[in-house]
Amino acid sequence: MKKLILSIVAAALVFTARADEGMWIPALIGKNYDEMVRMGLKLSKEDLYSINKSSLKDAIVQFGGGCTAEMISPKGLLLTNHHCGYGSIAGLSTVEKNYLDNGFWAKNLNEEIHAPGLSVIFLEKIEDVTEEVMEAVGNAKGEEYSKRFEEIRKKIEKEASQNDKYYTTVKEYFNGNQILLLTYKRYTDVRLVGTPPKSLGKFGGDTDNWMWPRHTADFSMFRVYAGADNEPAAYSAANKPYQPKKYLPISIKGVKEGDFAMIFGYPGRTNRYEVSTGIDLAVNETNPSIVNIRDKRLSIMRKHMDANKSVYLKYTSQYASIANYWKYFIGQTEQLKRLKVVENKKKDEQAFTKWARNNNRPYVNLMSEYEDAYAGYRPYAKHAVYYSEAFRAPALTRLAAGFNSLAKALEKGHDSKDTLDKYVKNLKAGRKSLFKDYDVSLDRELFAAMTQMYYANVPKNQLPDIYDDVIFKKYGRNTEKGYADYAAYVYSNTFLLDSNKFNAFTENPTLKQIKNDPAIQYALSFVRNYENNYLPKVEAFADTKKDLSKEYIKGLMEWKKDKHFYPDANSTMRISYGQVLGYAPKDGVYYDYYTTLEGAMAKYQPGDDEFDLPQELIDLYNRKDYGQYADKNGKIRTGFITNNDITGGNSGSPVINGKGELIGLAFDGNWEAMSGDIAFDQKYKRTINVDARFILFLVEKMGKAHNLIAEMDIRD
Repeated sequence: MKKLILSIVAAALVFTARADEGMWIPALIGKNYDEMVRMGLKLSKEDLYSINKSSLKDAIVQFGGGCTAEMISPKGLLLTNHHCGYGSIAGLSTVEKNYLDNGFWAKNLNEEIHAPGLSVIFLEKIEDVTEEVMEAVGNAKGEEYSKRFEEIRKKIEKEASQNDKYYTTVKEYFNGNQILLLTYKRYTDVRLVGTPPKSLGKFGGDTDNWMWPRHTADFSMFRVYAGADNEPAAYSAANKPYQPKKYLPISIKGVKEGDFAMIFGYPGRTNRYEVSTGIDLAVNETNPSIVNIRDKRLSIMRKHMDANKSVYLKYTSQYASIANYWKYFIGQTEQLKRLKVVENKKKDEQAFTKWARNNNRPYVNLMSEYEDAYAGYRPYAKHAVYYSEAFRAPALTRLAAGFNSLAKALEKGHDSKDTLDKYVKNLKAGRKSLFKDYDVSLDRELFAAMTQMYYANVPKNQLPDIYDDVIFKKYGRNTEKGYADYAAYVYSNTFLLDSNKFNAFTENPTLKQIKNDPAIQYALSFVRNYENNYLPKVEAFADTKKDLSKEYIKGLMEWKKDKHFYPDANSTMRISYGQVLGYAPKDGVYYDYYTTLEGAMAKYQPGDDEFDLPQELIDLYNRKDYGQYADKNGKIRTGFITNNDITGGNSGSPVINGKGELIGLAFDGNWEAMSGDIAFDQKYKRTINVDARFILFLVEKMGKAHNLIAEMDIRD
C-alpha cells in the first residue's frame, strides 16, 4: 500500500526546529514551515513541494549521479558547480581544444556540445511504502532481511516504473524505520553550454579546498534536451531544449548578514546517528588509512600529470575527486577530535541506557551489543580499507579482478555458453570503460606502490599468498626495487593491455590463459583471499550494525519525544534552511560573511597552478567594468557563507532567498566544521557559496555570452 508521504514517526516530531541543522524531506517540510516563515520565507508550503502544481522541487535535479543542479531558464539551461561538470568538461577537451583550461561559451544552441554519459533526474513524487515493505520483510533480520527487502524493493520499483517510463527507487530512512518510494524522470541528452577556465573554476586548488575565505568561481552551465514531446529521449540533433515545469529567477540584489537562505539538493551520505565506538574506529583506524593511501596515489598521479598535458587531461577529474576526500578525511578526523565527539557521544549513550533501564525499555543492552560488534570487526577494518582504496586503485587490477566470475565458471565447467558470454561481455565493457582515459606508466607505478603499501599496513596473517609465493620468491623480500620490477613484469606480460590478445581471448576464453596471466593471477590472489576469509566478516558486521542502528534510532525517538528528528542523508532530495552568517573560527579572529574580487587579486600568483587568474579578468578588475553586478560599494562579491546544513552531493545546490530567487550556488563546507557528516556543530558549520552576481558577471563580461543572460529571469 502506497501513501503520499506520511511519516511513521509523526507523533514524535513536535518541537521548534533549530534552523541551521537538518536535511529535511521536502514533502514533510510543513513541519518546519512556521520557523522558516519567521526567518524570512515568503512562499507557501506548496510553492516548496507539490505533486499537483509546479513547485521549487521541479527546478532541482540530481546531476550526473553525484551532484545537484537547477533549472535557470525556460529553455532547460542548467547551473551547477564547475567541479561537478569537471569530468565532462575534461572529457570533451583535447590538447588542441582545451575547454577545461581555456573555458568555453556557446553563443547559440548549435555550439553546445553533447556530453556522453551525463544525465539528470527530476523528482516527480515521493510515496510512503513503509507498510508494504514491513509486511513483506516481517521480523527478519540480518542477511534474511536484506534478501526480503531486495525482493519487495524490486517489485515496488518495477510496478511504479510503468514499463520504464519512470526511474524509480525505494530508499530507507531513519535507518530502516521508514521506507519511501521516489519516482523520477531521467534525461540523458545533456550538453555543455559554458564554463569559466579552470583557473577560475578551481581557483585556490587544494590549498583553499574546504576553506573560507574563498574566491572560487565554482560554476558551469549545461542544457537539458528532450524529444518533441518534452519527454526524455536519446541524444539526437533533432531534440529540443527541455521546457521545465519550474525554473529559478536570479536575484542580483545581493545578500546581507541575517538574510534567510534555503538550499535544495541531493546530499549524499551522513552518519549522524553513529555511536561512539564507530567514531573511535574512524578517528584512529579507517580515516588515517584512507589519508595515507590517497596521499601516495596523489603524489604519483601529480608527477605524471605534470610531465604530460595529455595525461593531465585524462586523469585530472579523477585526481580532483581523490584529492577532495583526501583533505576531507584529514579535516574530519581533526575536528572530531577537537570537538571531543567520541566523549560526548559516550555520555549520550550512557544517558540513553540509563533511560532504558529506568523505564523498562528493550534497549538496555543495545550499547554493549554495539561494542561487541565493533570489537569483532576492528581487526579487519584496516584490511577492508586497503582492499578498496589500495588494491583497487590501479585500473589494471580492477579489470583483472573482474575475471573472478569467469574463472569460477570455467573451473566448475558446467555453466552454459550464455553465462560465459555474459561474463565476457561484462569484461569487454569494463575494459573499454577503464582504459578510456589511461596511461600505462602512471598505472604501473601506482600498482607497485599500492602493492608495497598493502604489505606494509595490512596484518601479516591476513595477506594473500601472492607475496610469498611469487613476489618475494622472484623479486626479493619487500624492497621498493622488487615491487617495481614485479610491476614491470606484470605490465609487460599480461594480455589485458594488448587489444589483439584480449580480443582473441574473448573469442575463446580458457582457464589456462587466465591462470597464466600475471595480472589476473595477482588480482585473484587478493580477491579470493578477501572474499573467502574477510568479506564474510565485513558483511556479518554490516548486517549486525544495520539491525542495531534501526533499533537505536527507534529508541532515540521514544526517549526524546519532543525532538524533531531528520533522517541521515541518502542521496535523495532534501531542504535545509538558515541564514547568511559570518563566524569566529578561533579567539581573536572573525570571518566576514562575504568575499570580493579584491581578495582574489590579493591571492593572485601569475603562472601558479592554484592561484593564477585569466588576464581578461584582471583587465576587467583594473577597469572596474562590473556592470549591474557590483554591490553598493562598487565591488564584485565573489562568495558568501550561510549556516545551512549540507554535505557531499549538495555541490551545485541553489541557495534560494525568501522569495524563491537564486542568490548563490553552494560548493563547499568550511574546515572548522568538517565533523559535520557525523556530528553537526552549530557554532562553526558554514556552507560556502558562489555569489550569483559573480556568476552572471563572468558569463556576461568575460564569457560575452549575452545569449545566456537574455534567456534568464534576472531580478534586482
